[in-house]
Amino acid sequence: MATKNRNLSALSAPLPSAEDMKFGIVVAQWNSQVTEALLTGAVRTLRQAGCADHNIVIKYVPGTFELTLGAQFFAEYTDVDAVIVLGCVIQGDTRHFDFVCQGVTQGVTQLMVNWNMPIAFGVLTTNDMQQALDRAGGKLGNKGDEAAAAAIEMVKLQNDMEDASSKENDRTNVN
Repeated sequence: MATKNRNLSALSAPLPSAEDMKFGIVVAQWNSQVTEALLTGAVRTLRQAGCADHNIVIKYVPGTFELTLGAQFFAEYTDVDAVIVLGCVIQGDTRHFDFVCQGVTQGVTQLMVNWNMPIAFGVLTTNDMQQALDRAGGKLGNKGDEAAAAAIEMVKLQNDMEDASSKENDRTNVN
C-alpha cells in the first residue's frame, strides 16, 4: 500500500502483548534527525505493547549499510527475540543510493532467513529530507511504529508456530 494513502502509525488491529518479548534495535547514525525520530516511534510502540524497558536494547551503527551486520551481532551475541533496523537513505546525485538500498534490503532478508529470526525493516528510502521527516513522526506517521509492530507480530507468529510444532511432536512421540 502506498504510504501517501495511510498513516504509518495507524495500526489496523491491536498488537499482541510484547510483555515477554525482547527486542534489539539497530539505529543508523547517518541522517540522525530522522533515525532518532524512528527510534522514538519504535520504542513507544514496544512500550505500548507491554515490552519493558530492560527488554529493549539499542545499538548504533555508522550508516544504513551497516544495519545488516549490526542486526547479525544481535542474532549472534544476544538473546533477543527480534531485531528492528532503523535507517534513512536519501536520494542524491549519484547511484550510491541504489547500492546502499539494495545492499541493506538483501542483507536483512538473507539474515532473517539464515538466522530464523524476525528482523523488522524500518529503513526509509526517500527522494528528499522532507519525505523522510514526513515518515519519521511527521504528517505520514512514523515508520518506526510500523517496524516495531511488525517485529511484535512476527515474534508472536514464530512463538505460535513453535508451540504448535512442539505440541504436534508431543502427540507423535506419545504414540
